[in-house]
Amino acid sequence: MIKLLLISGSPVKGSSTDLLLHEIAATICKKLDPTHEVDLKFIKANELRFVPCQACGKAPTPAYCFYDDDLTRIYPLVAECDCLLFGSPVYFDSVSGQAKMFIDRCNCFRPYDFDNRDAAHNFIKLLKRKRPGGMVVVGGDDTGIEQARRTIAGFFKWIEVVNYGMVSYKSTDDLRAGTAADDSDVMHRARELGEKLAEGILKQ
Repeated sequence: MIKLLLISGSPVKGSSTDLLLHEIAATICKKLDPTHEVDLKFIKANELRFVPCQACGKAPTPAYCFYDDDLTRIYPLVAECDCLLFGSPVYFDSVSGQAKMFIDRCNCFRPYDFDNRDAAHNFIKLLKRKRPGGMVVVGGDDTGIEQARRTIAGFFKWIEVVNYGMVSYKSTDDLRAGTAADDSDVMHRARELGEKLAEGILKQ
């Protein structure tokens, strides 16, 4: 069973962010069928109820976090997935607030080593296995897209996800959701990334 996790930082229903995430995932499922069954889960951060990271100042281990909210059930999905797709629109030259709050709360996957277990590292790696991943960034100019990409790339590194690529898209109509569906080029690029990720999953 291949565990495929999609996380969207878009608050908009039917957004281009969501559409492209699903297009990548559909290609992965198609490439792995019929030899591998895929358990696909789609998480929309805007529908979760959780507090921002509070910088508690001590490690919550053995739990992932001191706060018991909607992320309590999401943490194991992040830890156990075989492939992660993460997407966000560009807000003020970075990821959305929903995406950033989610990323910040995943700081717990590398809690600070207060007991100095390893003198060479300040943080404890709770996740040992590397997994392939891909990202989607929608909207904004090139500067905003690049800064959002860097934020997600840093997140991927923190949780042991190998970045296989990004699909970026600049919406042609800010008042209409899902305009990426009308863009054959970006849909093609989404499928290309899906094929690349499927190959990466099979190599694990």
